[in-house]
Amino acid sequence: MNLRSIALAAAVTLVAAPAVAAGPDGVYSRPNGTTAKVTTCGGNLCAKVQESGFDMFMTGIAPAGDGKWKGDMKHPDMPGFMTFNGTVTTTPGGLKIQGCAVGQSMCDSEVWTRK
Repeated sequence: MNLRSIALAAAVTLVAAPAVAAGPDGVYSRPNGTTAKVTTCGGNLCAKVQESGFDMFMTGIAPAGDGKWKGDMKHPDMPGFMTFNGTVTTTPGGLKIQGCAVGQSMCDSEVWTRK
């Protein structure tokens, strides 16, 4: 196999490879127009809504494997005393954020787009 064949094979492999979701750290646009900065902190996931300074995932969203993070979270549009069972899923274009209250009976989600 010559160098040109090796380069062509490598290029085909890269093009054919499935898209892999990036890690969660980054800056995201929320559907309501606000911006959130997501970081890993102490092994957990933390987010701060830039416009309000509200810390979102400070109660233990931990890695759950397969690009998912799970734990308790607070939503920036809800009163501070309310927490939800949260799931954050990394996608190639951003994050899917889902929170459920009262067990799994009342759930809502939104998709954040990576900036």
